[in-house]
Amino acid sequence: MEHAYVNPSSRTDEIDLRELFAGLWAGRLLILAVMLPVALGAAAYAFLASPYYEVRTILRPPVIKDLDELNSSGVYSLDAETALKRVGAALESYTNRLAFFQANQEQFSFLLNSDQTFEQLFDELNREAFTMLRPDPKKNDGLSPYVGISLTYPEGVDGVRLANDFANFAIAAERKKIEDDFVTVVQNKLALVERRIEAERARYLSAKDAQVAKLLEADALERAQLQDELDALRNELRTRRNNRIAQLNEATRIATSLNIRKPTTPNAMGEAAKAAQGNVIRTEVHNQEIPLYFMGTEALEAERDALEKRRSDDFTSPRIAEIQKRLRLLETNRQVEMLKQRKDKDEDLFLNDLDKLIGEAARLRGLKVDFSNLALVKVDQLAVEPIKPVKPKKLLILALGLVLGGMLGVFVALVRGMMRKSAPPTKRLAPLPQLPIQDNTQVAA
Repeated sequence: MEHAYVNPSSRTDEIDLRELFAGLWAGRLLILAVMLPVALGAAAYAFLASPYYEVRTILRPPVIKDLDELNSSGVYSLDAETALKRVGAALESYTNRLAFFQANQEQFSFLLNSDQTFEQLFDELNREAFTMLRPDPKKNDGLSPYVGISLTYPEGVDGVRLANDFANFAIAAERKKIEDDFVTVVQNKLALVERRIEAERARYLSAKDAQVAKLLEADALERAQLQDELDALRNELRTRRNNRIAQLNEATRIATSLNIRKPTTPNAMGEAAKAAQGNVIRTEVHNQEIPLYFMGTEALEAERDALEKRRSDDFTSPRIAEIQKRLRLLETNRQVEMLKQRKDKDEDLFLNDLDKLIGEAARLRGLKVDFSNLALVKVDQLAVEPIKPVKPKKLLILALGLVLGGMLGVFVALVRGMMRKSAPPTKRLAPLPQLPIQDNTQVAA
């Protein structure tokens, strides 16, 4: 009888699936013994672990009328999308969450029994309990944007109240921030307007002082010029009078030498020796001035005496009267008096655009916005009591327990099988004459 030769090394390198499954079937009780405790542990955890619930609060942009009162103030503008983003930032703010945690510690009493510090408790709560809700930026479906907050909490905690209270807390905090910004902007604008008013007043006072100085300087200059003109004119009149006196003295000497006492003419002097018969009317026409001495010594001496006794020549020139009149008017500048008599309230009437600045200041002081009714967002979904917990997921835990327990049982059974195979031959092998290898050896021989 012939038998095929089988290489022993090839048999040891290959895995006999039938033998493997047979070994696993043989160790089925061991697999069940390992799998059942793991599954029971998973079931115990699934049914005994504290359940956790999840609630959500969704916020959407407000309508335009909700922000109209704020935007109509003219000093602060806020659109709906910006308001939603600001509230979303307030929901995500670490500072706001910490403030809410500190203000509502009685609602977080389930955390305060731990050995962790206050900061560690809050940091854990912030990372694990709160989750921001936003639309996917990669999906532009054209719907209205939204922001929201998700809160995961254990059983026995009023998570609905926590979620809604925190949303209201964040909205109120952002509303307060906007109110503070509004007040700051109004105060800054009001301070700017008041500084402009003060600048206008200072500019006006400076301009008024400059105008007064210019008017007084112009009056002083004109007064000096008129005084100089008056002095020059009086000197001129005095010189003319002295010259006239000298002319009269010279003419008097000539008239005395010619024995002319009464006013006469050259022709009359030529005919003086002729006897006059009857009444004669003589008319003379000359194209040149008659010498002064023909007036006679009596007239010349009388005029000279009068000129020598004169104390002022002002009346002889009309210009002197005009100058004196102008000097009298320059003694008091009524425009300067009126400028100096203006009081503070009166001066405001002469400021450029002051009425607009005062009106703007009054408008800023009277700005009133009811921030308590300012709706920064529209609450689209309030947190409501959940129907079932989100964790632990019992079916999934049970399934994982069974799978992991089975895998662990199979692993233990395989290890056991391998250990049995690797045991010494004296303990495992059957009688050698019965092995087919002995037959193959004989055939080969």
